[in-house]
Amino acid sequence: MSDAGRGERLEALVAESELDVLLVGDLVRPGDSGPDAMANIRWLTGFTGTSGMALVGAGRREFLTDFRYTQRAAAEVSEDFERVTLEGRLLASVATRLAGRVGFDEDATSVSSLRKLTEVLPEGAELVPSNGFVEKLRRTKDAQEIAAIAEASRLADEVFEWLAGEGMAGRTERDVAKSAEARMRELGAEPAFPPIVGSGPNGALPHSEPSEREIGSGELVVVDMGARLDGYCSDGTRTWATGGVSSEARDVYELVHRAQEASLAEIRAGLTGAEADRISRDPIEDAGHSELYGHGLGHGVGMEVHEAPRLGKTSEDVLGAGDVVTVEPGVYVPGKFGVRIEDLVVVEDAGFRNLSSTSKELLEIG
Repeated sequence: MSDAGRGERLEALVAESELDVLLVGDLVRPGDSGPDAMANIRWLTGFTGTSGMALVGAGRREFLTDFRYTQRAAAEVSEDFERVTLEGRLLASVATRLAGRVGFDEDATSVSSLRKLTEVLPEGAELVPSNGFVEKLRRTKDAQEIAAIAEASRLADEVFEWLAGEGMAGRTERDVAKSAEARMRELGAEPAFPPIVGSGPNGALPHSEPSEREIGSGELVVVDMGARLDGYCSDGTRTWATGGVSSEARDVYELVHRAQEASLAEIRAGLTGAEADRISRDPIEDAGHSELYGHGLGHGVGMEVHEAPRLGKTSEDVLGAGDVVTVEPGVYVPGKFGVRIEDLVVVEDAGFRNLSSTSKELLEIG
């Protein structure tokens, strides 16, 4: 992914905030961070390792890592950044380079790291909570980012199609989930999150974990999964039937399908997250199932599977062109079944582009 100009854009935001420098990086497990915790660094600099931070201020763009990643940094980090190899522990070494008003992200900082950083902070340096600077820039995806997310979604759809062809009745939820992960890796990606496979009554648990429950015939099965490819994620959900299901289950499926289509019809730049959520909720409430739709309509997706903006009852976010969001209403009938249908879409000025291609008809997959 091209990272040209990202450091410059962040530098301008830092200047507007009256900070001297912004510390970007994972202050929960510095030096041993996972993909989500390193998302801001990867977006900003191009670095794909587990140990790295950045300092951005007026005329200052530094990428800091340790000896393990010196060569990788030389190969990956944008030329917009000076590459610095630190000795000793990352956090303590970074602290020696701080001065003035230093912004840091509270949401990416543990109590322990904040205490350690404060103890070694140079005289005259002041830590200033400054959340969301990089996330604000990351939210609107450029053409290359959208292409990467679209490819991750296409690959996940390929796994959906493969799973449907394999059938599910007689298999355990855990077996289906493991086979989905294995197929995704065969195709060259990693799971963006552990797949959800919820059959029968387990489908009524929106974030159920795959169990040793054997999937029966004539049940609904909720399958929620996404791929992580080249640093970018996808997210999608389909609900299938293992043979004929009850009229109640079929009616609820059609209700959720209508709610999702109604929402999609209105997705566009300028719509608020609360408005989008309301559109999905109206038909479900009219059917008397409002209490069975307890989550929001959707969320942003990018380098992390949950990003801004948020589509929900209390969201104040306004959709903008270049946002990539999920649209995923659901109805969950306790003890019986659940239905969720989720597409991944790119918001455009006058509508949207759907990145999900797997059929949304109620398939009987056996």
